This record gives sequence, C-alpha cells and structure tokens, in this order.
Amino acid sequence: MEVLKIGTAGSVDDGKSTLIGRILYDTKSLTTDKLEAIERTSKQKGFDYLDFSLATDGLVAEREQGITIDVAHIYFSTNKRSYIIADSPGHVEYTRNMVTGASTSQVAIILIDARKGVIEQTYRHFFINNLLRIKNVIVAINKMDLVDYSEEIYAKIKADFEELIAKRDYKEQKISFIPVSALKGDNVVEKSSNMDWYSGETILDHLENLNLEDIYSEGITRFPVQYVIRPKTNEYHDFRAYSGKVYGNSISVGDEVMVLPSQTSSKVKEIHFYDEQFETATKNSSVSITLEDDINVSRGDMIVKADELPKMDKQLSATICWMDSDSLSSSKKYTLQHGVNKVLTKIDTIQHKIKPDYSGIETEANPVKMNDIVSVTLKLNKPIFFDSFKNNKENGAFILIDPQSNNTVGVGFIG
Repeated sequence: MEVLKIGTAGSVDDGKSTLIGRILYDTKSLTTDKLEAIERTSKQKGFDYLDFSLATDGLVAEREQGITIDVAHIYFSTNKRSYIIADSPGHVEYTRNMVTGASTSQVAIILIDARKGVIEQTYRHFFINNLLRIKNVIVAINKMDLVDYSEEIYAKIKADFEELIAKRDYKEQKISFIPVSALKGDNVVEKSSNMDWYSGETILDHLENLNLEDIYSEGITRFPVQYVIRPKTNEYHDFRAYSGKVYGNSISVGDEVMVLPSQTSSKVKEIHFYDEQFETATKNSSVSITLEDDINVSRGDMIVKADELPKMDKQLSATICWMDSDSLSSSKKYTLQHGVNKVLTKIDTIQHKIKPDYSGIETEANPVKMNDIVSVTLKLNKPIFFDSFKNNKENGAFILIDPQSNNTVGVGFIG
C-alpha cells in the first residue's frame, strides 16, 4: 500500500494536535483504550466535547502545557493508502524540531487560526517548507466555527497568505487552502454543512487524491549501496548483488551505469526483490542489483546512470540549520554524514544568517546558535558525490556530527 508522510506546522493554540486527533477519530484509527482515555480526561477537565489533542501529546510536559514539544509520528490508514504524520512543534525555539519533522515529508499542513490570520510564525512555517522543497502544501484555516464560518475572513487570510507565496524561491509548490474546524470536524474528513460557500476538498480527500508520482518525481536516479550480498553457498557461489533503495527515478536492466567513487562502468544485469526478478526498479523501491562486470563495489558506493553523474568535490556550499546548544565553531572539525558515508569537515566561511520570516539576511553571522539558519561553505577531507538539494533531496542533504559528543549538531541542504 502507498505510504504518504505528512509534516505539520502550527503556532500555539492553532489546533494542530486537535486536527490530527480529529483525523484519527473520524477515520476510526484510535484504539478503544485511547478513545476511552480521551473521553475520561475530557470529562475530568469539564469539557462538553472530546479533547482530540490528547491523542497526540505524548510527553507529560505537552499534556500539562497544552503545547507540542517533541516530534511525534502518528500512523493511520484508509482503504486507499497509509499515512505517517510528523507532528512537529511550531514555536520559534523548536525550529530544529520543525526541520526534523518536515525533512522526510512529502506533504505539509500549515495551520492558521482564523481569528489571528497570518502571523510571524506562519512566515517561519512556510519558509521551512519552502527550504525543504515540500511540493504540496495544505493551508488549513482552522477554528472557522469561532468566526461564524465567515467566507470573508477566509478570503482575507487566503489573500494575505498569497502575498507570502510571492516571496518563495521554490515555485513548483502546489498550495491548497481549506477552511476547517478541527474541533467540530468541518472539512477535515467529512464535508462541512456550515460552509456551503466552499466547494473544494476536505483535508482527507485532498490527501487521498494526491498523485504520488508527481510528489516524488526528481528525475535523477541515485542508488546508494547499503549492503553487498555474497551468499557463499554452492548454489550461489559466484552470486554478488548490491542492495539499497532507488531514489529519484527508476533504474532498469540494461542501463549503463557508473559506480562512484571508483568511476568504473558497467550495465545492470538483473534486479532482484526477494525471490523475484524485475526488468525495472521504480523510485523508492528497495531492491538488489547485479552488474554485468565483476567490479569492486562496496557499502557506501553509489550506482548512477552513466549520463546522470553527480558532482564530486571536497568543497561545497550549503544552508545549515544549527541544532546544538553549543554554537557553531569555524575552528572545529565536524563529521559530515552524507548517506552512509562519513567525512571530516570544517566550516570554511559563514556567509550570513537567513531570517526565516522572509525579511532578508544578517551579514553579522556569529555566533551561530541553536535554531539559526545559515549559509556556509565547507571543506571536506575527501570528496563526496552529491547533487543540489533542489535536484535530489536524498543526495543533496547531510547531517553534521560533533565527533566528541557524537551529537547531531546540524542538518544541511546543499546549494
């Protein structure tokens, strides 16, 4: 079954956790004990309604404060496809969590409180989704029940957000606006009878009808080798295959390929999936590949089509979101992990900080603190083979690790 990962973003009290809880409730995805706990706690709090936010807030601090702090992953399914929701916090001080939640998502839901409209945090939420090249964004204008389901208020917020859209640099995004009441269930899973002026889809309908081919399309095939398969049995004495996941685009038997970093050439001989063989491996499929030539291929190597070579360099430019409590240091060595490869790196130059509210840049970049987003150049101790993030997300992203603490201190997107 197809799997769609959804990143969420919303400011304090915008109703993001309630929206997710409503989706789970209306799709009958809540377990009996979870539903009973929600009903019991809602009564204890004196509510005359079910507090669906309790379905997602897992940390004690989250339940006490009524806010989202950590990134949680929520799973549910319909008859058409399966979903993973990355429930991320929306506060300024949790920018790194927002980036983490959105980094592997194909769709984003940005919530706006209909009473407040587009606020500073909305700019930040949209900036991060733009930075991470999320192709499909749903702008859910929530709490419409508190503004009498006003079409005029919806239209005003939509117009304000469209001014924000004009500032983006990633023009391929598809933006959809949906007026909802997460608490009442309007236009979440079921069509609202309170907003007959709205003729569009509900949130779930929109998610169900998305074309995943369009969302996943990258165009450049990348096959990082995760494992070399050598059975060493009498039946498969000479068998050698390379397993991994196909990113970007498909790969087929007969394709001329190059293995990096050795730059040796061959052709795809067979494509295996368990005990079956296929002529083509589609993007996002995990398979094992054999080559026509007996060449040296190891874990961490990358198989690419011969006419789609990535860049190879010991220096690169990137945008980094800093995630550590210790400031970024240009004099310190970090471990850059790109796929399964790890190389030592130093920050060569910190060019500027990027303001995530679309107000420009700060040329005085030091110090770089937690949640700052900066443009940098890096020098590596050996070359890696990479693409720009906009051309291939998987091969255009990396993390920085502090070799002393072993903490992930930053996530980078190659320019």
